[in-house]
Amino acid sequence: MMKDLYRGEVFYLLASPLEHAEAYRYFEDGGLVVVEGKIVEAGPFEAMRSRYPDFPVTDYSGKLITPGFIDSHIHFSQSEILGMYGKQLLDWLDEYTFPAEEAFSSMAYARDIARFFVKELLKNGTTTCAAYTTVHSVSVTALFSVASEYNMRILAGKVMMNRNAPDYLVDTTRQSESDCRSLIEEWDGKGRNHYVITPRFAITSTPDQLACAGRLHVEYPDTYIQTHLSENQGEIESVLSLYPGHTDYLDVYERAGLLTDRSIFGHCVHLTEREYKRLGEAGGIIAHCPTSNLFLGSGLFDMKEANRYGIRTTLATDVGAGTSFSMWRTMGEAYKIQQLNGYPMTVLDAMYKCTLGSARALSLDDRIGNFLPGREADFIVVDYATTPVQKKRMEYLRSRDKWTIENKLFGLQTLGDDRNTVSTYLMGKRVYGSDPCDHQEASM
Repeated sequence: MMKDLYRGEVFYLLASPLEHAEAYRYFEDGGLVVVEGKIVEAGPFEAMRSRYPDFPVTDYSGKLITPGFIDSHIHFSQSEILGMYGKQLLDWLDEYTFPAEEAFSSMAYARDIARFFVKELLKNGTTTCAAYTTVHSVSVTALFSVASEYNMRILAGKVMMNRNAPDYLVDTTRQSESDCRSLIEEWDGKGRNHYVITPRFAITSTPDQLACAGRLHVEYPDTYIQTHLSENQGEIESVLSLYPGHTDYLDVYERAGLLTDRSIFGHCVHLTEREYKRLGEAGGIIAHCPTSNLFLGSGLFDMKEANRYGIRTTLATDVGAGTSFSMWRTMGEAYKIQQLNGYPMTVLDAMYKCTLGSARALSLDDRIGNFLPGREADFIVVDYATTPVQKKRMEYLRSRDKWTIENKLFGLQTLGDDRNTVSTYLMGKRVYGSDPCDHQEASM
């Protein structure tokens, strides 16, 4: 039997900090008890050691132990095109995204990028993600296959796209439905894999293809839906010209049956009051992608307004228009955007939106997102101070008795990246990083 006791600064959330003052648990000298890949309990280290005296101790004293990050919107097929000169959204798709995705018709190529993608996620402390693949079925199989090797929870699906894209990337409604049905039957609910019905966005799908996507979700209600919504003003204008008679962009998806409590809408930068209202009422999920919105000049997402309507909002990298796999950097850029909006977003809220908040939005909080008993042991170990600047900041705060958990986390949010990841664990198994005792690198 695999049984372990991990020692370190244990932190996790129990509720939204916007709703509860005591929304988190923090044990400065904490213990996390794991048996057979599941959390047994977390608490003060000495208490855990006395209750489990025969459990081997892995000592990460002084390091943060926290649930792994959940990235709710990312394109695995765009891993190679980070940092390309951006222009605006529609130009960027034509110049970089579509040409890059052509190569994913090859299983060998798709598996190679999938392995790179999964390794980058784990290096950055992301243990679950909702990923776009390409129009090719083999790209889905490649990603699910590689993720399964690591026992990583992945939400993914084939992109449905039958117009306004290069000929080498378009499918048909009938082919798309057939491919999705086969992939759902093969992968959804198998191991830690979840299928996501994925019409790229309204511009690249005809009304009948969007309606097909809606029917597939009705037939397979355990699936998720993901697409893009109101990322860019030019995009919105194009959608409304392609779908005359619709009230707004969201109305296009709603009429097709794609607005549900399992629907993830990327970006949502330029929503109307009606769209905010309907997203809140229907339980739709917003994936806020700050580095991407800044990089492509899309606009400033209004977190305060989304909160006002009770919309379940998550944080996401949107690699490759997003400029980093790091959720720390994503949190930092989200903070800056909300500062410009006059809304000082707290670090606790940021942490919630990429751990427990995302898990709740995805109806996975009974399995991941915090350290309550029975949850899967997907967690990361983080060093607060791996750079000279971080060390100086730590020394300064300690000298003034302000080295609090909020300041520790805010420093990571502002200055952190993959260099701060000590180890990443999936179901209690270390899949990235080094053992604190022998400093031997885990197999990847």
